[in-house]
Amino acid sequence: MVDRSPFVVVANRLPVDEVTTDTPGGRVTGSGDSRRRWRRSPGGLVTALHPVLVERHGTWIGWSGSPGPAPEPFELDGINLRPVPLSEEDLERYYEGQSNATIWPLYHDNVEPPVFRRRWREAYRVVNRRYAEAAAEVAAQGATVWVQDYQLQLVPAMLRELRPDLKIGFFLHIPFPPIELFMQLPQRAEVLRGLLGADLVGFQQRLAAQNFIRLARHLLGTPYHGNVIEYEGRQVKADAFPISIDVGEMQRLADNPLVRERAVQIRAELGDPKTVILGVDRLDYTKGIEHRLKAYRELLAAGRLSVPESVMVQVATPSRERVEHYQALRIKVEREVGRINGDFGRVGVPAVHYLHQSYSRSELAALYCAADVMMVTPLRDGMNLVAKEYVAARLEHGGALVLSEFAGAAGELRQAFLCNPHDLDAVKDALMRAVTVDEHEARRRMSVMQRHLRRHDVARWASDFLTELGAIP
Repeated sequence: MVDRSPFVVVANRLPVDEVTTDTPGGRVTGSGDSRRRWRRSPGGLVTALHPVLVERHGTWIGWSGSPGPAPEPFELDGINLRPVPLSEEDLERYYEGQSNATIWPLYHDNVEPPVFRRRWREAYRVVNRRYAEAAAEVAAQGATVWVQDYQLQLVPAMLRELRPDLKIGFFLHIPFPPIELFMQLPQRAEVLRGLLGADLVGFQQRLAAQNFIRLARHLLGTPYHGNVIEYEGRQVKADAFPISIDVGEMQRLADNPLVRERAVQIRAELGDPKTVILGVDRLDYTKGIEHRLKAYRELLAAGRLSVPESVMVQVATPSRERVEHYQALRIKVEREVGRINGDFGRVGVPAVHYLHQSYSRSELAALYCAADVMMVTPLRDGMNLVAKEYVAARLEHGGALVLSEFAGAAGELRQAFLCNPHDLDAVKDALMRAVTVDEHEARRRMSVMQRHLRRHDVARWASDFLTELGAIP
């Protein structure tokens, strides 16, 4: 007999990390040689949804992170976890292929050309069906199911077909493209119908919700009024719910004496420069890392910045390393870093410290505290939570944020130094304004952005979405 839940979250990944069995803590599943230990992974989504899942005896459906047969369902920190199996072929075709080589670049304004392959589309369909069936199995009568992100866009319609009694929400964490881009997708009508299976479709920005409503009218001829689409006798609401971070957690980290001490140590290790410029990104072609480095190089060449008075630290977290576009990007970025250091660095004094690795939350908080200027310059981004983390971590210490106009966060963090990342001169000007800003002005700007984040944290985001979903008849 399957225990059914009144609240179900469906996401590509479970909110857990597998750790070695000799690591203390965590939850052990299996027996004998098959024993596996799990810990809750950090992240805004699980932080926001954890209290809701615990209160409602909810279940989270997703992949465990290891290819092959799925572990048995288990409970961790009050959340029921239902693993979905993904094979190596599933990962290659559904995840690396259709999700990240087709949909991801298309939804990010074709920054890189998307690749269209029929076998990827079929794998995407099969895996989405697997997630929908898992949700249908564990959801109680009349339950609320919240489906997350671009990997699972077919799930809402598949789930509604299996369980018409459910209330279904969907949230897209990345941008939603305009009609002329979406129409390139060979699976376009199927994806659109998949999303229209939800009662509420949430987006990061209002323009994305408008794109979706207009697309439904253009492609399927669905009538709409305001932000409500009439589809197959139902009403589907589309609206913006800008995601945020756990502001309190980041502020507590930044205020921790060990983190503050580490921030001082980082500056010392960098040679105590006048200005530390920081970038923290996944190594992804949407993040504008190359453009940022070129802007910094041109400022050094023009003498507007100099080494060792200024230094750039670029953290590039490894990402999707088996996807061809990402392999090519790594080569380009590392070549540009080498060029800058070759032209402007000295022995023991590089102009750019390039770190292609992952860091703990506390180390990232220390980097945020150490940086005078944060550069967040994606070519296209649904939101970009790094920008919000930096603002939250600055406490009363000022600092300056250079932010792309094409990050969703730009709609909220208006006191940042905004720029068009495609325009190197604009990036350079924004960076120089951030570097030279008056200390009082920097504190004023940061204070306004911090007040906004305290009122609009990740818990508020989840509450707003679920309240809206609950109010839909």
